[in-house]
Amino acid sequence: MAPEQKSKSLLRNDLDKKRVGIKILEVLLSFIAFICEEVVNNCSDCGALYFFEFVSCTAVLFTILLLILLTTTLCESVGINRLSLVDFFFTLGMAVLFLIASCVFAAHNEGTALETTSVITGFLATVAFLFDVGLIYKEKGFPWSPKNPVSTRNPDNKESDEKKTLDDSGDTANNA
Repeated sequence: MAPEQKSKSLLRNDLDKKRVGIKILEVLLSFIAFICEEVVNNCSDCGALYFFEFVSCTAVLFTILLLILLTTTLCESVGINRLSLVDFFFTLGMAVLFLIASCVFAAHNEGTALETTSVITGFLATVAFLFDVGLIYKEKGFPWSPKNPVSTRNPDNKESDEKKTLDDSGDTANNA
């Protein structure tokens, strides 16, 4: 292959393996919570069960979709240019929803082994989503903040800008 030819790879090269591992863990924990909840036969307060089912199923499906978008170049061909913003808010939203759903389901279940396993897995998924939000913030900061901070220099006060430039270069204003 000639050096000037670009390889048409579907996978992104700037992929962070730690974040992909966390996303896979989120999918697995959400899937286990969903399966355990689906096997529950009886419910006295089915609203909590159905809400937990909705949250866990949504987490599985949309986290898989987000994982595909993060690991492939598909987002570029679809036209998603703010993937980091989508990733941050989706992950934060799933953490909050999983926390609420797990708390509600923990309070309104019959205490069977499957329900308890679902609740525990839901709380573990919450921790995984929150950890992922922390990683996003640690690596990139808030996705809506500007990459290059705006200059605080005053264009109307050129004299103070010149003095600052002289001071930064090591010279004093008296030597100039």
